[in-house]
Amino acid sequence: MLKLQLTLLAGFLLCLSAHAQYPLIESRAYICKQTIGELKIDGLPSEESWQLAQWTDEFVDIEGNKRPKPYHKTRVKMLWNEDYLYFYAELEEPHVWAKLKERDTVIFYDNDFEIFIDPDGDTHSYYEYEVNAFNTVWDLMLTRPYRDQGRAIDNWNINGLKSAVHIEGTLNDPSDKDKYWAVEVAMPWTTLEEAAARGGHPQPGDTWRLNFSRVQWDTEIKNGQYVKVVNKERGKPVEHNWVWSPQRAIAMHEPEFWGQLYFSGKKVGETDQFVSDFGSEEVRQLLSFIHRKQKDIKRESGSYSSSKTDLLETKTFNVGRPIVWEVEGNAYRYHAIMQHPFNAAILWHMDETGRLWKEFK
Repeated sequence: MLKLQLTLLAGFLLCLSAHAQYPLIESRAYICKQTIGELKIDGLPSEESWQLAQWTDEFVDIEGNKRPKPYHKTRVKMLWNEDYLYFYAELEEPHVWAKLKERDTVIFYDNDFEIFIDPDGDTHSYYEYEVNAFNTVWDLMLTRPYRDQGRAIDNWNINGLKSAVHIEGTLNDPSDKDKYWAVEVAMPWTTLEEAAARGGHPQPGDTWRLNFSRVQWDTEIKNGQYVKVVNKERGKPVEHNWVWSPQRAIAMHEPEFWGQLYFSGKKVGETDQFVSDFGSEEVRQLLSFIHRKQKDIKRESGSYSSSKTDLLETKTFNVGRPIVWEVEGNAYRYHAIMQHPFNAAILWHMDETGRLWKEFK
């Protein structure tokens, strides 16, 4: 039932955007249910909770349909309880390899799996977790996206993190074929609540913004070793970026396009449903378009614009409702406010820092 609902919603959004000037980027959603019994973090989905949990849709290219479908399958399951947010990911891979063993190094120089979490969905103060097949972890907090002069806090750790990798095959052995490598992760709320709304772990019915990335390097075998394939025209190794929820461009640090993680009050195996607020999704994306436009205008003229015609050409939403919004701008700051297309009591805001937030009138 869940898969059907989400598929219908995605199809509806794509249909709406087909004739739109600013097409919506599909925001995928996942219903995260509560565990039954304890989970041992060993990289194996052997517990009943994992067996009952649903898979996400398979990963796509970071640019969505602009690029070919990934040649290896990746998918994830999620669960939660009073203490932890849990992840289990399987990454199809005939040749599992890794080189980096020191924590908090740049793990995506290896093939890796990445988790991005923005608890309050404002695009500021979000978490990044990366891991390779050695179970070498890089965890950090971003104050805001790099485009908005964000700073990566490398010495921030997910205290109490539990992480394990299981390899169905052999690591760093080019002489055979492997099946996949899997990652199991438990992140404690005592750390994740740092950037959460209301300063605490989620309640049933809450929604966080989240995405996953898989960095995959093309390799060849030379002298019994895995060696990255270099694109001769660009002079760089060939890198692929595969994600759960498409990002519009090769840019993971655009949190406004991340997927939605819905925290269910139901136990895993029970039925629940979630319908995305696609009106808010459209407003968020339009405001993000305005933000990128304002940054371009400021770079060229030295001042932000208060002219609507400079910032947004369209007059209606994809669903045909008039845009009701206001904008102010000067040399130092700007503030844009846009009304929800179906609910006049909901206002969305964005300012020069890139922060995106919702207000109820």
